[in-house]
Amino acid sequence: MKLHSKIYGDKGQNLIVIHGLFGMSDNWNTLGKRFAKYCKVHLIDLRNHGRSPHSTAFNYEVMCEDLLEYMVDNSIENPVILGHSLGGKVAMKFAFTHPDKLEKLIVADIVPRKYNTDFHKNLLATLYKLPLEDFEKRSEIDELLSLTYKDKGMRLFLMKNLYRNEDKKFAWRFNIDVLLEKVHNIQEADFVNGKLNIPTHFIRGGNSDYINSADELLINKHFADFSICTIEGAGHWLHAESPERFYNEVMGFCLM
Repeated sequence: MKLHSKIYGDKGQNLIVIHGLFGMSDNWNTLGKRFAKYCKVHLIDLRNHGRSPHSTAFNYEVMCEDLLEYMVDNSIENPVILGHSLGGKVAMKFAFTHPDKLEKLIVADIVPRKYNTDFHKNLLATLYKLPLEDFEKRSEIDELLSLTYKDKGMRLFLMKNLYRNEDKKFAWRFNIDVLLEKVHNIQEADFVNGKLNIPTHFIRGGNSDYINSADELLINKHFADFSICTIEGAGHWLHAESPERFYNEVMGFCLM
């Protein structure tokens, strides 16, 4: 599958950035432009997200193949790959599948273990029931969602996916039908076997529960050359909540 991307910069190491579930390349524009001072930055949209094509297949195997195809099409060799959440798992899948095709790995607030997706499935079910064709303004959709989801930041993040289709009606950029049916496919991490020798930097949010103390043992088991840092005061969306510290961690590791 030919993935959509935004490319910033034209010199230095290739840096591929992979967003999380419900995300897209647009979420990384500000950081991507800053990374471009030192790297050639590729902000990609995963399949069924952003402006990339939709497909009935949605699992780590096909997303890993998409990434490899993107690298071949863009003549990218030995990049640094940065993935957040779902994107972090895709990046780890790629690293364990093709360890000879990347130089460094950065994983933001996720580890290679099973995560429950019930919340995401329920969220998708709520969004699926929204009669988007009946709304005239984004604020009306936000107001209705606020009755169920009090976190305004999360609602704004989701609503970045809203656009007006050819009929001028609101629609979702992500493939809500397939994600609703197959979001459970991203729970697992059985693609991690053995030990990876590629330098890997884990960045976690101090207020997030996605990486706990037990997970450090898991990381130590499967990664031979790793480091872990904590961004205090940041949650799961650490790159948005603490962009300056996140930028410093990424660039410090890339240029090391």
